[in-house]
Amino acid sequence: MFGANSNPLLLIGVVYAVTISIVSAYLWAGGQFSARIRHLLIIITIIFGFATFSPMIPHQFQGLVEHLAEGQRIGTILFSGIIGLGILTLLAALFGRHFCGYLCPIGAVQEAAYTIPTKKIPVQQKGILSAIRGLFLVAMIGGAFLFGIELLDYFGFSDFFKLTLSAGTLVFIVILLTSILIYRPFCRIVCPVGAILQIGAFPAIYKIRRTDACIECGKCERACPTNEAKAEDSKSECYLCRRCIEVCPKDGALVYGRKKV
Repeated sequence: MFGANSNPLLLIGVVYAVTISIVSAYLWAGGQFSARIRHLLIIITIIFGFATFSPMIPHQFQGLVEHLAEGQRIGTILFSGIIGLGILTLLAALFGRHFCGYLCPIGAVQEAAYTIPTKKIPVQQKGILSAIRGLFLVAMIGGAFLFGIELLDYFGFSDFFKLTLSAGTLVFIVILLTSILIYRPFCRIVCPVGAILQIGAFPAIYKIRRTDACIECGKCERACPTNEAKAEDSKSECYLCRRCIEVCPKDGALVYGRKKV
């Protein structure tokens, strides 16, 4: 599935994700990243997902596990995905989770679904959700090595972006429908790459921080869909959705930057 004969267009997705992650971090740090830019990136990312099947990072991570479990040689395209994941993890440790926020098509389509106006169901038990996602990562690796099972395939995002009708496609459509009510269920409960990038983002140098201008009104905490807006939160589950910034009544109370020494 992921050998040297794989579709080279997948490399476009890797280059896009890494390049725009760096550009986005630069714009965020300079105060030039806006909601309009974020919405545009989400649209472009979704288009890339259908055009090149660019959610290659989770899929290629599974391919790596599969190849290692079967003792096969890792192909060039798969290897590029591994390098891409390594770079994205490093970027998460420096600048936060820009890739998860608006550069992964799987997350982008869920983010778009969540914008549909309706009453939302807040699920903010981030510790429990992260633990489940970590257990899924272990199960995915164990399933590949012990039973030759590719667990991610059962969630259908591959068939969905390839416009292939299958049972998996229907599963992912159900996930998207759930995303209208619950923020990013696949990203927060299932995605193994999300588990890795969360660990990477835990010590992130650049993240959304409160300043002395904060009046402790709590609006950002109520608006945050992942319960990461409190002053003491690590922001490792922050998807840079800007909801906290958009509801903040004080200019300069929330900024993206380094911790002041």
